[in-house]
Amino acid sequence: MPTLNPEYVTKLIDVVNTGDFPSHIDFKLRSIAEDHCTVSLEIARKHFQPLGIVHGGVIATLIDTATFWAGFMRLPEDSGLVNVDLKLNYLKAVAGGSLLAEGRCLRPGRQISYAETSVYNEKRELVAHGTSTLMALPGKGLQLGVAKFLD
Repeated sequence: MPTLNPEYVTKLIDVVNTGDFPSHIDFKLRSIAEDHCTVSLEIARKHFQPLGIVHGGVIATLIDTATFWAGFMRLPEDSGLVNVDLKLNYLKAVAGGSLLAEGRCLRPGRQISYAETSVYNEKRELVAHGTSTLMALPGKGLQLGVAKFLD
């Protein structure tokens, strides 16, 4: 695997975190590397469903996002990625605090990859887990103005 360009990683995190949807949900891509990423969310009132707990769609969004970015960095520079399925389990209700999603690519591939994400509350209790199959999209890479790889 070629060496990731730290400048690319910094620009990528900035582009993700200033995007419209991440800003709407208020999640942050905290780190990204080969086969791994972390995404965090400070829970706010807007994240609750009527029973006073975090809406499942918010947690699903964290899992979808973390599986995606966990599989992204191994792709060639000119390729993008799309989640083609998402399977998840909610394991514990969350009523406040923060969430941390840790994504890990279990099987990177040229065309199809498979990733998982574990979501933890601020006490480091597992609150959800999910998996996703991801498909590479040649010709749909991000243009950040710097090379993705140093080698």
